[in-house]
Amino acid sequence: MYDHKDPALGQQQPKGVEGGTTAQTRTGTKSGSDSTLVSTMGAVIHWLGDVAAVTLLKARRTLFQAAILFLVLLLLMWVSIFLYGSFYYSYMPTVSFSTPVHFYYTSDCDASESLVCSFPKANISFMKNERDQVMAYGQPYRVSLELEMPESPVNENLGMFMVKMSCYTKGGKTVSSVGRSTMLHYRSSLLQSLSTLLFSPFFLTGMAEQKQLIDVELFSNYKTNAFQPSIGAVIEILSKRVQIYSSQLRIHAYFTGIRYVLYNFPLTSAVIGVATNFAFLSVIVLFSYLQFIWGGIWPPNQVRVRVMMGDNTRIQQRREEARKRMEKESSQNDLRAPEVIGSVTEASDFKGDDEVAGPSSKSPSETIYASGTDVPDAKEDESPDSKKPEEEDSSDALDECQEPQPEETTLRQRPGPWMSL
Repeated sequence: MYDHKDPALGQQQPKGVEGGTTAQTRTGTKSGSDSTLVSTMGAVIHWLGDVAAVTLLKARRTLFQAAILFLVLLLLMWVSIFLYGSFYYSYMPTVSFSTPVHFYYTSDCDASESLVCSFPKANISFMKNERDQVMAYGQPYRVSLELEMPESPVNENLGMFMVKMSCYTKGGKTVSSVGRSTMLHYRSSLLQSLSTLLFSPFFLTGMAEQKQLIDVELFSNYKTNAFQPSIGAVIEILSKRVQIYSSQLRIHAYFTGIRYVLYNFPLTSAVIGVATNFAFLSVIVLFSYLQFIWGGIWPPNQVRVRVMMGDNTRIQQRREEARKRMEKESSQNDLRAPEVIGSVTEASDFKGDDEVAGPSSKSPSETIYASGTDVPDAKEDESPDSKKPEEEDSSDALDECQEPQPEETTLRQRPGPWMSL
């Protein structure tokens, strides 16, 4: 019974152990997977936080740079507009100037019928606001007198009459004078009757009058002198029977070249001028920024670094070549060292036993090493690190390293007891 059950018990016990181990393994695997998932989630969350922080920093920096760029562009645009406006105001003279002309004449004579005592005369000033000149120096102007005359029988019977204009300087000196003739436009009696019937409603209401506007061109290309500028003019009508409602003196500038373009194409000129100023100022600001950040468009430091790097590379190559040659020569000297020691041994055999001081504490190999180290004393003085650039550049300096002679080695060797063996 016990023999039969013991195996069963023995078989059941491993099954329980195996079940417990499997459960523990599953639990450990599950806990391990959970910990791995938690660690992975933590890493992902940490990575997302870093990405968000970096993105926020970049976005803030980008917004700050965009704001600075916008302010700089706005400032450049404002300065460009201001410069163009200042140029236009200073370069463009007064385009048109008009002033009323008030004639005066004397009335202290015994005038009969419609005659006046003197010719109608008027004094006109060419100063604006009593300090600025109307006409610019060297600019051609058209000067004309506009007369508003009624179609009265006196003016119709007047015929031709003269209009005289004399320009004077600040001292009252006359610099130019001109006279022009004019008259009313002819209209037949039939045409006058038809015009009266047709425009009678307007004539009755006062919306129209029976008058004519006579335009008398006095100067077609008048230029004021910079040394004797014209500050005024005297206009005189050489007729005592003329009848005038009112009159206007008009001065209009004739532009050529850039002034013609600025006056006749103002919008296109403004766009081109502002764009040119903006581009010029942008280039200046860009060059200033490059000078402040890099030291210029082509920084001299980079060129200097490249040249120095090239020189250092050549010097390093020469040092490597010299070092290889020195190592080759030292290896050849090490190979020749036993022959020299042998000659030293033969020479010591002829000296006798009195030169032997005692047993040497050095082995032959150590002595050979010592003799080898004593030989290249001159070589150490000529190492690549202690050489001058002039000696490294010349190829003759490497040939000066001669091989040590056996006599020099014999003098430098200290004979030991092993040499007499």
